Amino acid sequence: MTVKTILRLSVTLLLVQCMNSNVAHAGTELPRFLDAISIEKIFPGADKLGAVTPEPVVAAAFKNGKQLGFVFLTTDYVNTIGYSGKPIHQLVAIDMQGIIRKVLLVEHHEPIVLIGIPEKRITAVLKDYEGLDVGNLVRGSEDHKIDIVSGATVTVMVMDDNILRSAIKVARHYGLSGLELERKQIGPVAVVNRHINLIKDWNTLLKEGSVRRLKITLSQINQAFIDSGNVLAQEFPEQGDADETFIELFAAVVSIPSIGRSLLGEREYQNLLKKIKPGEVAILLAASGRFSFKGSGYVRGGIFDRFQIVQGDQSVRFHDRYHKRLREIVAEGSPDLPDVDLFRTPADLKFNAASPWQLKLLVGRDIGPTKKTFLSFDLDYSVPKEYLKFSAPVVEAESALLQSSIKAQAPAIWKKMWQLKIAEVIVLGLALTVLTMIFFFQDWLVKRARLAERIRTGYLIFTLFGLGWYFNAQLSVVNILVMFNALVSGFDWSYFLMEPLIFILWGAVAASLLFWGRGPYCGWLCPFGALQELLNKIAKMFGVKQIAVPWAIHERAWTFKYLIFLLLFGFSLYSLGWAERLAEIEPFKTAIILKFIREWPFVIFALAVLLPGIFIERFYCRYLCPLGAALAIPGRMRMFAWLKRYKECGSPCQRCKNECMVQSIHPEGDINVNECLYCLHCQVVYSDDQACPVVIQKRLKQERRDIQPATLKDKSQSAIAMQLNQGEK
Repeated sequence: MTVKTILRLSVTLLLVQCMNSNVAHAGTELPRFLDAISIEKIFPGADKLGAVTPEPVVAAAFKNGKQLGFVFLTTDYVNTIGYSGKPIHQLVAIDMQGIIRKVLLVEHHEPIVLIGIPEKRITAVLKDYEGLDVGNLVRGSEDHKIDIVSGATVTVMVMDDNILRSAIKVARHYGLSGLELERKQIGPVAVVNRHINLIKDWNTLLKEGSVRRLKITLSQINQAFIDSGNVLAQEFPEQGDADETFIELFAAVVSIPSIGRSLLGEREYQNLLKKIKPGEVAILLAASGRFSFKGSGYVRGGIFDRFQIVQGDQSVRFHDRYHKRLREIVAEGSPDLPDVDLFRTPADLKFNAASPWQLKLLVGRDIGPTKKTFLSFDLDYSVPKEYLKFSAPVVEAESALLQSSIKAQAPAIWKKMWQLKIAEVIVLGLALTVLTMIFFFQDWLVKRARLAERIRTGYLIFTLFGLGWYFNAQLSVVNILVMFNALVSGFDWSYFLMEPLIFILWGAVAASLLFWGRGPYCGWLCPFGALQELLNKIAKMFGVKQIAVPWAIHERAWTFKYLIFLLLFGFSLYSLGWAERLAEIEPFKTAIILKFIREWPFVIFALAVLLPGIFIERFYCRYLCPLGAALAIPGRMRMFAWLKRYKECGSPCQRCKNECMVQSIHPEGDINVNECLYCLHCQVVYSDDQACPVVIQKRLKQERRDIQPATLKDKSQSAIAMQLNQGEK
């Protein structure tokens, strides 16, 4: 059988596998999961599940013939693709009152959950959804907070978004908890008329409704907690005059030209126009009184947690990136308010300035040393019609609307993740810029040995503590397996954009492979590699004797990492889940992502891997790392060879070979780019006229040349002097 025939056969088998994969995932997966799990676990109290209906895809739950609610799979309603590139299947049970009774994580392929985070921590989060009233959530009368699991931020955010979006769609379709399917009205559609630019005073804006007000006095807030029925809350009333203002809150949409110019003034309004992006809406909030709507959460975590804005099914909580504090309201007759703040809605939320919205103010009261109770107060806002214009009538059939409601597009969670990590993205960008400058100007740097060593040590410290333990930006061979699996089963950039730092690092790795091979990442940007090297430096400081691995053993031992990678890759073709579990041979999650806070077998393994590195520099990188092996394979395609060598290197000189920390230099003097970590030490030696024998010989020859003319000059001067003396005689 020829090589050409083998290649054709391999391609045919791969196409068949892809077709089978697509067929297997066609349609709903709901019946498969319902058959595998007991009814009681799916819907507490139910004794029977009905047949799965096609539109919407649900199974009714019954007890003694009475319907209790519905069971559905999140993947039938929203695109539930996680970071793994595969769906996160969750079963949700919702009763006839629109209350979520149960959420089960039934299947997923998220690497961090499979091999880094105990699954019980994820299932513990799902228990918080039990008892959640979907209707109250949409109306904003019930607050929902998600407990982010450290190390699994993306996965938990995707799961949360999937549960809420799909539950709202099912509740709307069946009218649960007072929700109805939203229908686009047959008639004109309102949009903001930006040609109206009238400047108005404060009282006029209040009367016409451009500025809306919510005022609560001390007596009103105390009465509200009494009416809530919470006995403990009644025992801690606000002290003071009953008519004293607890809070007087004003709200206005200032991205509407006339309202914005009136309240902000022309100069601040023009500043807003420069700052605001297409799709964003600017809202002014101002207040006075004992209670601040801003709270202190935005100081600690950048999030304003005392209020949110609700429009339709969408709620908006503001981050300090979308906030600006103002000095005053400039409209004539406006009160002097201590809190005047400008907020912008993120563009991806598609907030509609022309549609009504509601501000939900959350007021808390301490009822114990560590306990609080909350009440919500509403401020309704709608733009006066005089600032709106109406487009031509729009007609949409109810069936088409139902179709779009049931099958939603994937949420742009990756955009939210980039917004949340913009500071980390900037820091990583600067770090990559610095590293690029080091490589491009390496000829200048290596001639300054002490500076080069300090820069490298400092960069490794940043990589370990900054990129690793703080940003959790540790690449893994799992990323490569997931990427290949996505290419086979259906590629989507949004899968990989959900981790901004990992995405940027992989982009940098791809570029560096073309220029320098795997060295820039493995030698400079890998947090676990930095941990090994720094530990070895500390060991040397304490006089720990280093072990020189004989070349014959070393040359054969480095093949282990390639065998490990091929084994993992082969398993990933059969089962990505199994491959991800076997990838625990990488101690990165234990040592870097989870910072050794893990079950003891994983911690012992990580320490066992680090221990030999004290005596054999970068032991794990040399012999066991599958990620390094995976990067070495395409690294052979590099376009440049910037590491310089002399013809004498290897014959007879062996200094660079003996001093290379990972023994990537062959006895013949050639540098093995597959093993090189690009630490630049060999280039420092190459330029050092006190270390490299070749450069030493050049220096000595030059010194002899410099001495010879001086000697001849001295001799000629002596001869002239002797002739003069003889002439005088």
